[in-house]
Amino acid sequence: MSPAPRRFARREWGPLYTAVRTALVTRRWRAAPMTLAAVCLTALFQLTQNQHWGYQPVQDIGSVRAEDPLWLALARTPLSLFVPALDLPVWGALAQILLVFGIAEICLGRRRTLALAYTATLAGTLYARIGIALGPDSPLGLPASDARVVDTGPSAAVVGLAVFVCWRYRAWWTGALVIVAMVVEVLVKENLAGKEHLAAIAAVLVIVALGAWRERRQDESEPRPGTRSWKPPIRS
Repeated sequence: MSPAPRRFARREWGPLYTAVRTALVTRRWRAAPMTLAAVCLTALFQLTQNQHWGYQPVQDIGSVRAEDPLWLALARTPLSLFVPALDLPVWGALAQILLVFGIAEICLGRRRTLALAYTATLAGTLYARIGIALGPDSPLGLPASDARVVDTGPSAAVVGLAVFVCWRYRAWWTGALVIVAMVVEVLVKENLAGKEHLAAIAAVLVIVALGAWRERRQDESEPRPGTRSWKPPIRS
């Protein structure tokens, strides 16, 4: 690899790679137990819903549609993250969860990863209801038939986590590529899932903006050399 691409890779992914590698070397599978549990749960739901006796129970506990009452959709949301779409290969969902959830759990911690994942998922779920209420004539609207379409499963959470981790570790180009890919998805194949992905990204970008504002406020409040409140660091 020539020096320029090497410098770019080090600048773009160096801190993220170091954090993930250090955790995996020192803690191995214990670095991301929640992710491993999520992969197993998703695989279990996939196996179950493909049985003649298992499809309806999985739908009843983890399938969210805009036509459902809001309270029911919210009650099903915790498990909806782990119900893969029937029309897509399950290995794609498992790989997304293993990679993105795993990196997020290592870099952000379990609680923040779950909070962001559910925030992104809820943003997509609530957008679907708003979009259907606006109708197909609105730029942000959706056709009434989308009320019967099952929500995105883990993909909205995966997209939201990817964008947040890229911001947290300053992988600007990678984060921008994720966003552009989701926009292209909607332009090429306009469907509910694609627009829910954009809603998830929008929700995470709001959180990113708040985080950046908070960091800026903290930097401005810290005493600086030359000011009366600044004190030199004590060296041992």
